[in-house]
Amino acid sequence: MPDDHASEIKPGQLLARGVCRHLLGHDFVTVEELIPAPGLRVDVMALGPKGEIWVVECKSSRVDFTSDRKWHYYLEWCDRFFWAVDADFPVELLPDDTGLIVADPYDAEIVRMAPEAKLAPARRKVMVQKFARHAALRWQAARDPGAALG
Repeated sequence: MPDDHASEIKPGQLLARGVCRHLLGHDFVTVEELIPAPGLRVDVMALGPKGEIWVVECKSSRVDFTSDRKWHYYLEWCDRFFWAVDADFPVELLPDDTGLIVADPYDAEIVRMAPEAKLAPARRKVMVQKFARHAALRWQAARDPGAALG
């Protein structure tokens, strides 16, 4: 059933929603807009059943992609890096050595698996902790919007 509020959400957020739905089908849990380090914010971070960490950057247009100057820095915070785009995106712009997901607001498909570059154990521990805290804070904010961080 279409979402009546979909028009209020930005195109990249709609892609992220489809990506998150798809990854859940692969037993990955996800959070959106996680900050792995100061100055960086990934669109989707996914945590797999074996502790694997994937980052997905959602690009809604050519301009959105070409204006992104930070994506290279996300590679050191994940085991696999993907782009998520819609079916009309000019995929020839995307680097061949990254993953590719074609998405819409309701689902997605992994078209090209990203190469694996395993995180060091210490980095993985930090990222799993950031993921857990981010998810818990989002859940708390949803359950109690009036709560303030101390």
